[in-house]
Amino acid sequence: MQEKGTEAKTGTKIKTKADAKANIKAVRHIKRFWPYYVMVTPGVIYLLVFRYIPMLGSVIAFQDFSVVKGIAGSDWTGWKNFQKLFQYQDFYKILKNTVILGALKILAVLPVPVLLSLMLNEVKNQKLKKGIQTVICIPYFLSWVIIGGLVFDLFGSGGLFNHIRNALGMKNLLVMQKESWFRPIYVFSSIWKEAGWGTVVYLAAISGMDPGIYESASIDGAGRFQKMRYITFPLLTPTVLTMFLLNIGSFLELGFEQVYNLYTPMTYAVADIFDTYVYRAGIQQGQYSFATAVGLFQSVVGLVLVVIFNHLSRKYSQEGGLW
Repeated sequence: MQEKGTEAKTGTKIKTKADAKANIKAVRHIKRFWPYYVMVTPGVIYLLVFRYIPMLGSVIAFQDFSVVKGIAGSDWTGWKNFQKLFQYQDFYKILKNTVILGALKILAVLPVPVLLSLMLNEVKNQKLKKGIQTVICIPYFLSWVIIGGLVFDLFGSGGLFNHIRNALGMKNLLVMQKESWFRPIYVFSSIWKEAGWGTVVYLAAISGMDPGIYESASIDGAGRFQKMRYITFPLLTPTVLTMFLLNIGSFLELGFEQVYNLYTPMTYAVADIFDTYVYRAGIQQGQYSFATAVGLFQSVVGLVLVVIFNHLSRKYSQEGGLW
């Protein structure tokens, strides 16, 4: 018994000493790299205040939330709000629209920045390269309200699209009121606004590649296209996979602003998604608990998709995966 007690005391002392050394090492590390900690502090505070703390409010999805009573005083309803969501008559239509638009955004929009970055990397004139990159990045800094207005002006009855049709002897086409045109316009506007900014990430990854590999390829007689295909793109694949996983997490969260500024009552059948439905149910009708249940459902689906695709990425790619 005395030996066991002595061993326990010895183990505790060793653990305490190890913890003390670790604490001293951490303090020294912070003192040495304190500018970097200061630089990252605003981002950490932002994540805590606007991302993690609001998660506590997800409990109202299981309540009959009342603004007067607050979270602590509201009655608990269990899974009632989720049952209401799944029994909603237009649930499957909204789910279908969200899945289709989410798939289009990943399959049609995500590859465009990759192609643009590969082409821009081959532009040797730096002024021309920076000029092109600046032009294609400008739409990213415009709000969806402005982009939506430009799209309506472009495809409206008096817009450029119909002017071209008239010049070719065709009648005006009310594009923004046609269900069959909404999804192509959604993809077009997404590429227009977001593709340029996406090239920044990929060009940064390309700039970090070892120039020696390209020099060796040149000695072996490889041309520009061969270097792009067999060197640049394979080395860029881990970054592409990472961006894909980051985007797949918001598969059902397409963004309220874009759809809201592009759809019309005539295109609700193909354009109404969870985000716009939450806006109508949560803000316009005051069903806060139900709207939170919808948002929680979207987040859970996104988490499941990230875990699945991260597992597949790690399985089929040595450098793939977020963790």
